[in-house]
Amino acid sequence: MAASDLPPLDDTEAARLRADFPILETRIGDAQLVYLDSGATSQKPECVWEAEQHFYETANAAVHRGAHTLAVEATDRFEDARAAVAGFVGAGERDIVWTANATEALNLIAYSFLNASLGAGGPEAQPFRLGPGDEIVATGMEHHANLIPWQELAARTGATFRWIPLTPDARLDLEAAATIVNAKTRILAFTHVSNVLGTVNDPAPLVALAQSVGAFTVLDACQSAPHLPLNLRGLDVDFAAFSGHKMLGPTGIGALYGRAELLDAMPPFLYGGSMITTVSMEKAEYLPAPPRFEAGTQKIAQAVGLAAAVGYLSEVGMDRVQAWEETLGERMLTGLASIPGVRILGPAADSGVRRTGTVPFEVQGVHPHDVGQFLDSRGVAVRVGHHCAEPLHRFLGVTASTRASAYLYNTTSDVDALLQAVADVRGFFGVK
Repeated sequence: MAASDLPPLDDTEAARLRADFPILETRIGDAQLVYLDSGATSQKPECVWEAEQHFYETANAAVHRGAHTLAVEATDRFEDARAAVAGFVGAGERDIVWTANATEALNLIAYSFLNASLGAGGPEAQPFRLGPGDEIVATGMEHHANLIPWQELAARTGATFRWIPLTPDARLDLEAAATIVNAKTRILAFTHVSNVLGTVNDPAPLVALAQSVGAFTVLDACQSAPHLPLNLRGLDVDFAAFSGHKMLGPTGIGALYGRAELLDAMPPFLYGGSMITTVSMEKAEYLPAPPRFEAGTQKIAQAVGLAAAVGYLSEVGMDRVQAWEETLGERMLTGLASIPGVRILGPAADSGVRRTGTVPFEVQGVHPHDVGQFLDSRGVAVRVGHHCAEPLHRFLGVTASTRASAYLYNTTSDVDALLQAVADVRGFFGVK
């Protein structure tokens, strides 16, 4: 039965899925673990680490470097994994470059543009060259990984860095964006889903703005690839980045999506073996993408594990995952908003803004680190801090927040455990 033919996810089905994640049976003291920190890293079903183990047991060898049986088998599994992940995000196989994580993927783009700006690449690299008078635009809700590389690229090329501000209720100000993105804009980088707020941004108006001035678009898909049906070619972005560990996959594996014709024209970022066609003592010639950007020994077992993860998600069905998370997120939003002394950060529960199952909040009078430790004593795992989005927290008027983030293996009872624990925080610390 296809995932589209299955009934919506509910508590019974989520509990069945939960059995595929042995770590969720962990107890924290006397309490059963309630894992609500999937926005930071998701847990892994057995099939993912079994796929990695099976690779090491049956096909471990270097890829693209040998003609013996194990090398051929390893290469086949490595490239099959690329095809699986590409299909999952609506991309072609040549559009996907393996990276260690999304941070590396975003830096890869920035450093390739920097190398082009320093003169690397032939005439085909001209579109990527930046200098004084050019502008790079991000937004006020970016994770540091989609902010700092662009600040640095601007500083090193003489380009100007600008950003799209937020409205008072922490949405992207699209009216301001229409004036900030202009004929000088060369790159527009933005998040699909805020890692702090869980709000889902519509890429269409931003892509249209960028295309109207000939700018490249860079999408941070770290919080959308795990939680929403994703079609990167359909979104018409030029580049995107996502991480395996947030979407049931292993750590140490992520991907850069780029339109193949762009990747082929970009100068490499890392140099060495496996990314060249010919080498002399005077110069080297480079392969087309994706190996153009995959120097050295690759993340082979991790890629195999990520392919198992996207297979698991596809079997469940991303439409079902999205709908279930929205149900859990709404329950968190309305429940937290009803607790005295708790302030939801970002758009309110009745704002009509689309969100994933991620909710940041402030318990007034109690530091988020203390909130997190108290919740942990009740077995509830959440994230505390500025979540690598310090400018956004400054805009929200806080230095840090508590963030609960659900996934397909969470149930309404998990949300209720969070709500009960948060309701007890202020009393425990004697705050009135």
